[in-house]
Amino acid sequence: MNNKQRKTKNSSDFELKGLKVEVRNNDVSKALRRFKKLVQDDGILQEVRNKEFYEKPSVIKNRKKKAARARHLKEKQKRFNDQGY
Repeated sequence: MNNKQRKTKNSSDFELKGLKVEVRNNDVSKALRRFKKLVQDDGILQEVRNKEFYEKPSVIKNRKKKAARARHLKEKQKRFNDQGY
């Protein structure tokens, strides 16, 4: 059983989980655009990129701390520009 399948509790059949896009009127390009949008919104590609190589816990902590600081400074600068403090 791979990670895209899971066994339901009450039955022996398998249910696929994941993103699904229905192709209507043989418009594959539109369905592909919708699928890419769903993948981007769900953060799947970002997760795959993050898990591509092992990252030490200290590096993860430092990266998150740096991102939080950047968000804080951005908010502080925006508040200063809008309200003057």
